[in-house]
Amino acid sequence: MFDIGFSELLVIAVVALIVIGPERLPKVARTAGHMLGRLQRYVNDVKADINREMELDELRKVQSTFQDAARSIEDSVRSVEQSVSKVESEIRAEAAALESPAAEAAAAPAPEVPAVSAPAEAAPSQSKA
Repeated sequence: MFDIGFSELLVIAVVALIVIGPERLPKVARTAGHMLGRLQRYVNDVKADINREMELDELRKVQSTFQDAARSIEDSVRSVEQSVSKVESEIRAEAAALESPAAEAAAAPAPEVPAVSAPAEAAPSQSKA
């Protein structure tokens, strides 16, 4: 964390022993240990909170991306539905247009066709026996 080597720790310990004294040094060391533990827990909590917020932000971005994609798909489906509806109405209109002349033709009397008589058959020829 601080990149302190063994020699630096030894110098700090000797200075602390001289300044604080041998009687109060264990109590001060214990208090310093507790403070460092609290500091580490606080730093870890802050890191965890920051990571959680970053993950939540990423999830919000993914959620908005999916919502945009869903809206796009819904718009496409609506467009296709409108196109199908338009084509269906055009087909129905064409079918109605075709059915009305056919219905009129069926309702109208059929024109009379003059009877054509079949040509008379030639008289049977006598066969030579």
